[in-house]
Amino acid sequence: MRKTPMSVLLPAQPRRSGWIPWAFAGGMGVVLAVNAVLVWAAVSTFTGVSVGHAYDRGLAYNDVLAETARQQALGWHASVVLDVRTLVVSVQDEDGKPVAGTISGVLVRPVEGTRVPLGFRSVAPGQFRAAAEVPRHGQWEAQLRLTGQQGDRFDIRGRVFVR
Repeated sequence: MRKTPMSVLLPAQPRRSGWIPWAFAGGMGVVLAVNAVLVWAAVSTFTGVSVGHAYDRGLAYNDVLAETARQQALGWHASVVLDVRTLVVSVQDEDGKPVAGTISGVLVRPVEGTRVPLGFRSVAPGQFRAAAEVPRHGQWEAQLRLTGQQGDRFDIRGRVFVR
């Protein structure tokens, strides 16, 4: 029986797995780059706060509730309609009679905060009109305040769509 020596060496093969650590490092680099883009987008875009001083307003929430109750006690109702670049506002009391007074306010684009001032004129008791020259199509919110003849204040909010 013939013995083969145990110390027979085979020629060295080149290592083929040298790319594996680089694949892990590259994958982590891609994850870090994507996360950096997402963090930048989150910090540089809309904050989600639509009311200035939201924390302070939250602390004074009982005042907000009292103001809402005061307005509901008036029993006034308003409708806001956009008719070919003219904002038409109608205000009636709880009996359906028109409420006379003066209106002031703005159109606000909810997403970006663009504000367009409005100059109202009374066309009949309880009927008001204002030219609405808005710079963009889309959804706008009318933020208005009616001051009645006895000095009662009534806040009006209405969404309109500009085509």
